Amino acid sequence: MKYEDFSGIVRAEFPDVTADRMERFKEMEGLYREWNSRINVISRKDMDGIYDHHVLHSLAIAAYWQREGLLRPGLSVLDVGTGGGFPGIPLAVMFPGLEFTLCDSIGKKTLVAREVAAALGLENVKVVNARAESLPDTYDYVVSRAVTTLENFYPWVKDKFRGSIFYLKGGDVNTEIAQLMGRFRLKKGSVRTWRIDNWLTDEYFQEKFVIQIEKDYLCGPIAENI
Repeated sequence: MKYEDFSGIVRAEFPDVTADRMERFKEMEGLYREWNSRINVISRKDMDGIYDHHVLHSLAIAAYWQREGLLRPGLSVLDVGTGGGFPGIPLAVMFPGLEFTLCDSIGKKTLVAREVAAALGLENVKVVNARAESLPDTYDYVVSRAVTTLENFYPWVKDKFRGSIFYLKGGDVNTEIAQLMGRFRLKKGSVRTWRIDNWLTDEYFQEKFVIQIEKDYLCGPIAENI
């Protein structure tokens, strides 16, 4: 996907997106190509798919937040297993009024995320080289992109969030959700799924989901100028 196609999709879903945010999205491709030539954080065969397979996929969480009214100024968000910065960096570009901590246990990956965030001028991003379990803080939201099964992931972050987890996952998510709920005795209705192909019709997004795992309800209207 070319930037022009990406731009059209983003502007249609987020009509209030500003020109400076779009400029940062435009800069991403060059930055990731440069860093990926040094440290492989995206499959080199997939660099031409950075906008659809990586940036748009990350922004599925943003689309879900917007559609469900889950945004308010000042939310703190932890991105676990961020790798080179997904989904955290695209979300931080879209929502400069939120605070993002990007976490990964592999130092060379956090180097890429840190340098890309700095090059984009993202003052709302902090990058840490650590395991999520070792972090001392708690956050409103946790986001992640299919770093492991839900059953494995949940113990890493169950004490790190006040609101919800938003997990990007594909495949047989119903089986994973059932295993998660059974093992941790999550209450009925605490896990929701949203099909990304409700928004993005490309075949790549078929059977891909945003999975929301709630701890508590954070309600309120979508804030302007987030």
